[in-house]
Amino acid sequence: MDKGLIITYIFLVFGISCFSQDLEESYVWNANKKLTWKDFKGEVPPDAVPAATTASGISYKYSANFLHHEVKLDFEVNAFFYPNESWYKPSVCNNLILSHEQLHFDISELFARKMRKRLNETSFSDNVKAEVRAIYKETLKELSDFQDRYDWETSFSRNREQQIRWNEQIALALAKEN
Repeated sequence: MDKGLIITYIFLVFGISCFSQDLEESYVWNANKKLTWKDFKGEVPPDAVPAATTASGISYKYSANFLHHEVKLDFEVNAFFYPNESWYKPSVCNNLILSHEQLHFDISELFARKMRKRLNETSFSDNVKAEVRAIYKETLKELSDFQDRYDWETSFSRNREQQIRWNEQIALALAKEN
């Protein structure tokens, strides 16, 4: 196994306040904007084994209104890419590796959509803050497990056939969930 080509990701999570996004450059996921290597602005750590790292995650904010003993939730859930925390080694990276990194971001978007759906389908009580937080934590756990499975099944992009299969699978899921 060529450890120089191992691809990893950093899973960054920002909570309710989302104030960190105001301080750090980030891109909201957009179906019409694919990542390029120019988006990876972070410095490669001196002892880095992976060829690239994508920093992405989901965040949310909401407000709750209580009307006639019912909770009305207004919320926003987004997938973000953090360019200053994402980096790559130009000497070993290619388009297949870039597609692998893009898929980490796309997977974050899939799980942002899952969280939106859960929030839309949930009847909240007066304990809305804890209930929203529980949905968020559950979504993050599922997202993390899914990202790990993706890396292992594609062998961090080295298994070209599996990478192509995952690319197609996630593209279909994004098109269906839209």
